[in-house]
Amino acid sequence: MNRTPAPVDPPAPGAWEDLVTTALLGTDRRTPRSPRTPVASVPGRGRDAPTALLDAAAVATVRRRAGLRPARAARRPEPAPVDPRPALPGAAARRLTMLLADRSGAGATGRRGTAPDLMELLPQWLTVANSQGFAAPPQALPALLDAARGRTDLRPAALTFAGPRAMWLARLNRDWRFALRAAPGGGADLPGPEESDRIRQLWEEGLFAERVALLSAIRAREPAAARDLLATTWATERAEDRLMFLDSLRTGLGPRDEPFLEQSLADRSRNVRATAAELLSALPGSALAARMAVRAGACVAVDHMRAAPMLTVEAPHECGPDMERDGVVAKAPAGRGERSWWLGQLVEAAPLATWSARLGGRSPREIVALPVADDWQGELHAAWCRAAVRQRDAGWARALLGVASAPEAGGPGAVSLAERAKLLATLSAGERAGWVAGFIAAHGLSEAFQLLGVCAVPWAEPLGRAVVDALNIARDAGSYPWSFSGVMGLAERCLDPAEASRLDGLLAIPDESEDASPGAGGYWAEAFQRLVTTLRLRAAMAQELGAAVSYHPDTHRP
Repeated sequence: MNRTPAPVDPPAPGAWEDLVTTALLGTDRRTPRSPRTPVASVPGRGRDAPTALLDAAAVATVRRRAGLRPARAARRPEPAPVDPRPALPGAAARRLTMLLADRSGAGATGRRGTAPDLMELLPQWLTVANSQGFAAPPQALPALLDAARGRTDLRPAALTFAGPRAMWLARLNRDWRFALRAAPGGGADLPGPEESDRIRQLWEEGLFAERVALLSAIRAREPAAARDLLATTWATERAEDRLMFLDSLRTGLGPRDEPFLEQSLADRSRNVRATAAELLSALPGSALAARMAVRAGACVAVDHMRAAPMLTVEAPHECGPDMERDGVVAKAPAGRGERSWWLGQLVEAAPLATWSARLGGRSPREIVALPVADDWQGELHAAWCRAAVRQRDAGWARALLGVASAPEAGGPGAVSLAERAKLLATLSAGERAGWVAGFIAAHGLSEAFQLLGVCAVPWAEPLGRAVVDALNIARDAGSYPWSFSGVMGLAERCLDPAEASRLDGLLAIPDESEDASPGAGGYWAEAFQRLVTTLRLRAAMAQELGAAVSYHPDTHRP
C-alpha cells in the first residue's frame, strides 16, 4: 500500500536566526517566536524545551542543505585561449606522460638501481620542447602544473611550455595560483610599445607586480624609455618599491643611466643607495668608479725597497660620509675588522683596468703573482675576485683562476673553490670546460663538484672524458661509490649522450681488491649501467622532439 508523505510546511522567514538566538540565550530565557517552530508548541520553560530546540534545529538544517532557492546562474568561464604552437609529436607526448607520472627513487635499501630518474630528466625535456616551439598537450596540463607546483626549479620552463592555457587554468584552481604570481605582471596583458596611454595608465594605477613587469619589458626593448618612465614617479614611490624598480636597471645598464643613479646615491633608503652604488661601479667610466679607483689606489702600492717587489696594503682608517654616500657600508659584520671590511668594498668597486697603471704597468697575471705583505693577500685577492665577477673581466678572471693543473687546488693566494666557480662563469663555455677538465685531471673529482655546476650542458668532449676517466680511476681504486653520487648524478644529466658507447666497457662488475670497500664493485656497476641507460634515454628524447642531441650548448643549468 502506497502512502503519500505528509507535507512539510516551509520554514518561516527568519526561522533559522530565531533558533540561533534562542540557543544563545537559552530556552529558559527565550522561546522561539515562530509559530511553525516545534519549540513554540512546548508549554512553559520545562525540561523538554532544549530537546525540542535541538529537534527543530535538526529539521531546519536538513531544509537548508536539501534545497536552494532558484538563483541567477553564474557566468560561464571564458573558453581557454588558443595555443597557436604546433602540437607535440606522438612519441614525445607519450614520453611526457611517462616523465610526469614517474615517482622513482631509492628503495628501502637506499640503492637506486639501474633505472633512470625520470623526474630529473623533466627539466631537460622541457628545455628541448621549448626550443622546438611545441605546445603542451591539453590533457597533460594538470599534471604539468602539479609538478611545477612542487618544484620551483621547473616553473619557468613548465609555464613557458604550458603557454596561455596555464594562466587560464590557474585562475580556476587555487592550487595553481603560483602560475599567476610567476607570470610577468601576474598574467596581465602588458601594453605594447605603441600604446602610450595604456602604458601610462598601468604605470600609475597598476598593481606592483604589473608595474615591475611593465618596467622590465620596456627596459628590455628600450632602456632609456624605461628609465624616463621610472623618473616620473620616483619621488613618490615607497622605499621597498624604489629598490625593486632600481634593480630592473641592471638590464641594459649603460653610461646614460649614470645621472639617474648618481641622484639615487642621495636616496633616503640605505638599500637603494647601496644598489645604485653597485650599478655605478659596474660602469667603469662612471664618476663613482673614478672616486673608488682613487680611494682603492691609495691603499695598495708596490714596495720596491725589498729584495723582490711586493704589494703593501694600508687599509682606510675611517669611513667618512663621502664613502658612505658612494655605497660603502660602515658597520662591519660580526667577526670582521672594520678596516679590512672597508678595504674590500673599495677594491671591489674600483675599475680593474686602473690597477695596471697604478702598479707599474703590470698585467693582471703579474699583479696577482706578487706577494702581499702583512697577511693582506686573502682580503685583496677576494676583493679582486668579486670585482672580476661584477665587471665580467675575463682577463682578471684568468689571472685569479691560475693554472688548472697547479699543485694547489685553492688557486693563487687564497682564491677558494667557491670564488673560482664564480670566476669561471665570466669565461666562454669552451674555455670554462677546458679549465675544469684540466682541474679534474690534476686533482680528481672530490673538489670538482662545485666547478662542474657552472659548466655548459651538455659537457664539451674534453670535460666529459675527464669526468668519465676520473670515475673509472675511482672505481678501480676501490673507492666508496657513494662519495661520487653527486658527480654521477650530474653526469647523468650533463654528459653528452654520444659518450654512452665509451661506457660499455665499465658495465661489468670489477674484481674487488682486498682494501676495496665491501660491495663497491656491484654499486659501481649499477651506477654506470644507470648512467648509460640515462644517456641513451636522453638521446631518444631529443630524437622524439626532432632536436639535435647536443641541445642548449651554452647554459650551465643541469
